[in-house]
Order: sequence, then C-alpha cells, then structure tokens
Amino acid sequence: MFLADIDIDFGELLWSIIIIFFMVVYFMMLFSVLADLFRSHDLSGWAKALWVIALLFFPFLALLIYLIARGSSMSKRALEAQKEAQKDFDSYVQSVAGSSGSPADEIAKAKELLDAGTISQEEFDSIKARALG
Repeated sequence: MFLADIDIDFGELLWSIIIIFFMVVYFMMLFSVLADLFRSHDLSGWAKALWVIALLFFPFLALLIYLIARGSSMSKRALEAQKEAQKDFDSYVQSVAGSSGSPADEIAKAKELLDAGTISQEEFDSIKARALG
C-alpha cells in the first residue's frame, strides 16, 4: 500500500492526534497510580488488590477516585522515594570515589601522578593545597 493511497483529511488526523495524546496521559496517570499504590505502606495487601481490581474493571472512575482520595499523599510518598534514591545515589558515589583517608595519602597519590606525567605541577599544587587546607 502506498502512502498516496491513504485518504485522510485534516480533521481525522487532528482527532487521531488528540485521542493518542489522551491515551498517553491516561496511561501515565495509571502507571503513576499503580506505582504509588505499591509504594504505599499504609494500605494492606487486600486494599491494594481491591484498588487493582477496581482499576481493571472501572478504569476511569477508579483512577479519578484514587486521585481524589489519595492524591495528596501521593506527592509525599513520591518525595520520600526521591529522597531515598538520592541518599542511595550519594552513598554509591562516595563508595565508588572512596575517601583516601589522610591528606598525606592524597598528596602521595598526587605525587605519583605528577611523577608519571599524568598531571601538571599546577594541578599537583592545587591538590596539595586542597588536601592541606
């Protein structure tokens, strides 16, 4: 089939784009609610199961009710999850970067880099000043 054989007018194209936009918005909201539902510690397993069943059988109504009933606490749980992720990231970066311990160790490592020609004398001096300062 060639593209020239397709007979679609501007109105149908615009309507299709609008429908696709609202489908994407709906699925984003649905996945956000599902993620929040399973992130929530104040609901029992039965309550979570009932919400999932309601979202399956009455998708628009259940989504709207969930956003009204639990929308304010959704942002709190998302913020807590973001803080936890930032804390995990910071601890990972610190573990990978490692702390050399004493200023003497940092200066010794910088001296090795200077002797190997990896860093310049100015970079060595700045590392030394930072380690001592």
